[in-house]
Amino acid sequence: MKNFYQLLLLLLGISMTSSAQVTPMSSLPAASPTIFLDFDGHLVQGTSWNWNGPLLLSSSNLTNEKITEVYNRVAEDYRPFQVNVTTDSTKYWAAPANRRIRLILTVTSSWYGSAGGVAYMGSFTWGDNTPAFVFTELLNYSSKNIAEAASHEIGHTLGLRHQATYDANCVKTSEYNVGIGSGEIGWAPIMGVGYYRNFTLWHSGTNPLGCTNIQNDLDVITSFNGFTYRPDDYGTHFQSANSASFVNDQFTINGIVERSNDIDVLKFNMPSFGMFKLDAIPFNVGNGNTGSNVDLQIELMTNSNTVIRTYNPADLLQVNMDTLLSAGTYWLRIQGKGNAYASEYASLGSYKLVGTYIPGALLPLHKFELKGQSVNGWHKLNWEIIADENVVKQTVEASWSGRAFEAIALPDVYARTYAYDPTATGTILYRIKTEFDDGKYYYSNIITLKNGAEAKPKLQSNLVNQMLLVSSPAAFDYQILDLSGRIYETGTLINGNNQLFTSKLSKGMYLVRFSNGGQVFTEKFLKQ
Repeated sequence: MKNFYQLLLLLLGISMTSSAQVTPMSSLPAASPTIFLDFDGHLVQGTSWNWNGPLLLSSSNLTNEKITEVYNRVAEDYRPFQVNVTTDSTKYWAAPANRRIRLILTVTSSWYGSAGGVAYMGSFTWGDNTPAFVFTELLNYSSKNIAEAASHEIGHTLGLRHQATYDANCVKTSEYNVGIGSGEIGWAPIMGVGYYRNFTLWHSGTNPLGCTNIQNDLDVITSFNGFTYRPDDYGTHFQSANSASFVNDQFTINGIVERSNDIDVLKFNMPSFGMFKLDAIPFNVGNGNTGSNVDLQIELMTNSNTVIRTYNPADLLQVNMDTLLSAGTYWLRIQGKGNAYASEYASLGSYKLVGTYIPGALLPLHKFELKGQSVNGWHKLNWEIIADENVVKQTVEASWSGRAFEAIALPDVYARTYAYDPTATGTILYRIKTEFDDGKYYYSNIITLKNGAEAKPKLQSNLVNQMLLVSSPAAFDYQILDLSGRIYETGTLINGNNQLFTSKLSKGMYLVRFSNGGQVFTEKFLKQ
């Protein structure tokens, strides 16, 4: 018997929007397998849904702006795969009958009930035009919620069950994994509940059939539906890496992280000494990388063995680089990575690199080195300058976000130390900008200092049998995961002693990750 799965029921307020003409859009027009987002209404007949006769369904009642956002969000969720997400019905009818699905986004829901959406599991390959549904009015016409529901229901048609959660005793605590964290990197599984987190991804975790039933979303999607991943757009070899060429001192490159182990390598040539700036932005539909699916890490390298610096801000999905480079060839190594809340398992999606070259003349500077330390809450910096020219201005710059530096002090031109008591907690990056009497300037190296006591949860022992004993100074979220990044359990510690049961874990090495929105700590333990 065919089983269908309905999304988490939502009884939301209703608002009205105007209908819109749907613009044809396609994410991969050359692909035969097709996901058709149908916004303008449809007559459904002769399918498994028609137990009471034909269904005449009205349109989604969404504006063109909301239709575009929903399409873009869903297309990005399916970007790693060789499947076309489209709003063009001709693409649907041209696709093989057993390699397509129509998702109808409609205000007409009374025939089914109060649900965000509904689909028959595995119906993508049935070949009989059985559609899936998302009910836009019941989702309060929210572009975010509608898109999450759409990707979720399409996932069911591709054979996916829900991602569920269980407690330490293997008792199911929720049919839907609601995720963890907040802000830009707050994470949830697409096949759980993604309405309340920004970073929603495919997941490998427990499904509703039991705490030992692990559903690997990526494997299911690419194994049973007649399509797999897109071909790799950029290779991993340094000698044959694609070149990014400056035109009017700038280049733009678009790429996709298609698989968990995908590494894209690109090279560029600095024509002479100067400033190199790079903005590496994951695809998004708004500020704060709204709707992004990949947490970027970029390594700046001089060859395949030498890394100048690795860029991966802890609480951001994007990367911003700002550094001085000599003339020569450099490489960028791009990957999707995890963060405090999400593993790198499905940190996949598209990105754009914008590189900028700002010409500069090499200064007669022989040495410029910054050092620093944190002493009793004070940050103490000291630096050494050996140059032929005279210093006319010095600026101490700091960065709290990893995005950009700000001036925090203007020491005397003869000073080579600076100390202060920072009010912000967390990690702070420092550099010194020095200007010389010939009008040129130079930046020091960047150093990192932490501020605030790192009060963190502590393991009473790294050798564990039935339970992991943790002493915590405050409420911390935790995740238990294996060395490959698969998450087995999530929860929240209380202030004091905590017992995390591990009886369901196999023998071996595991990680426990603690986070409180600002700090992240990871410890290893051995399950005996």
